[in-house]
Amino acid sequence: MEATVGALDLPATLDLPAGPVRGGLVVLHGSHADQRSFYLYQHLARLLPPAGVAVLRYDRRPRVDGHDVPLADQAEDAAAAVAALRRHVSSAPVGLWGFSQGAWAAAVTAAAHPVDFLVLVGCSGVSPAAQMRHGTAEQLRRHGHGPADVAELARLRQVAEGFLRGGVPRPVAQAELDAARRRPWFPLAFLPDELPATPGTWADMDFDPAPVFARLTGPVLLCYGETDGWVPIEESLAVWRRAARGVELTVARLAGCDHAPTLDGREDLAGISPHYETVLLDWLDRRLPPAR
Repeated sequence: MEATVGALDLPATLDLPAGPVRGGLVVLHGSHADQRSFYLYQHLARLLPPAGVAVLRYDRRPRVDGHDVPLADQAEDAAAAVAALRRHVSSAPVGLWGFSQGAWAAAVTAAAHPVDFLVLVGCSGVSPAAQMRHGTAEQLRRHGHGPADVAELARLRQVAEGFLRGGVPRPVAQAELDAARRRPWFPLAFLPDELPATPGTWADMDFDPAPVFARLTGPVLLCYGETDGWVPIEESLAVWRRAARGVELTVARLAGCDHAPTLDGREDLAGISPHYETVLLDWLDRRLPPAR
């Protein structure tokens, strides 16, 4: 079923079970997976309706001037999507599924507009800036770069972040960026060739997830690929366990998976981890009412 979501009328697709509805799930987006056609979202729309779970997926709102969509805006759209889904599933439990950045957006949404459950894949417990420092350093190591290169990257990201926070003049930061562009590792730094004209363009760079986790109430399933190269898993789990003390927390570590729940680094439906499917279906089955 085609629909729209929120004040911006974002294009959406609702997949309903053929039989009784046991629950509903709204799908939230990774930072570079804006469209509802993304394979991880399609996978949910195929896997869950036969198990009695409706799936609502929609296109994320467009970026403005190339800047990422603030988490507050993503949460506004997600809350509207939850309200829309509830109109189709009556009193059945409704939850949010979020991948990577979408896991933060799901938590922000649920903290302000409680839902019945959360499924979060690749959820970082540290700020976006800290997560990118961790992830880019790991990318350098995996591509054979040594400690000196990793240290140089750390210095570069520190200077770039300093500019974005307003503490480092743009000419100083841009000069460091210009010098680093000649380094073999620069394509793995995930920094632009040219800094923005003014600071403040990365609105959520210092977003702290811990206070958000502390406001959650429903059960949470956390899925992490065992070799996730972008999320500091142990540090993230420590934040979850410290902050979300009242939450029923389930942690699944997915063998053979990296940041996405796929095997061998694949980025298609055929690469989805069977372990991930089993974990998700079993966890939902234990928390949703039986089919009537």
